[in-house]
Amino acid sequence: MLGAIIITIILGVASGYFILPTSSIEYLDSVSTISLAILLLGVGIDIGRNKGIIDDLKRLGFKVILVPVLIAIGSITGAILFGILIKLPVNESSAIGAGFGWYSLSAIILTKTYSTDIGALAFLTNIFRELFALVLIPILAKLGTKITVIAPGGATTMDTTLPLITKSVNDAEIAVVAFISGAVLSTLVPVLVPLLI
Repeated sequence: MLGAIIITIILGVASGYFILPTSSIEYLDSVSTISLAILLLGVGIDIGRNKGIIDDLKRLGFKVILVPVLIAIGSITGAILFGILIKLPVNESSAIGAGFGWYSLSAIILTKTYSTDIGALAFLTNIFRELFALVLIPILAKLGTKITVIAPGGATTMDTTLPLITKSVNDAEIAVVAFISGAVLSTLVPVLVPLLI
């Protein structure tokens, strides 16, 4: 996945610099909007396709929602504190933190609604979050409680980091909590990022 991301970025930069005429820039906004709509549709389908999620929620109870809520609070608070250190305004740092690892969506939202620079920073920040998650999840599974493996992945725990979580903790209930957490955080990204910026 990382290789595909890097290659895609390089191809995009090269296309923008060498191939695409300046007149095509006016169409990029429409392409981004359509791509974003398709991406959100895919997330909705993924959540709706898992018909057992309602039964799992009933079985685990309302406390399962505390996991993504606390991850969201921690992610945004951490981003604000680090933003203060590098003199980034609170609205920018909090919006970047509210990407919860969903690099493509948060970057598009921030690029379209605020600034290309902040969109690029959100993209890189959330890419690094996913990379750190891939390293930290197995370590946390060995060191701490099983539930801690969910936090680093953020929104990715419903897709890309879910297999690693499942393999690392070997616990079906934690896998369900991870999926639910990722689904909730993915739902919050398109709401919180524009709200915070």
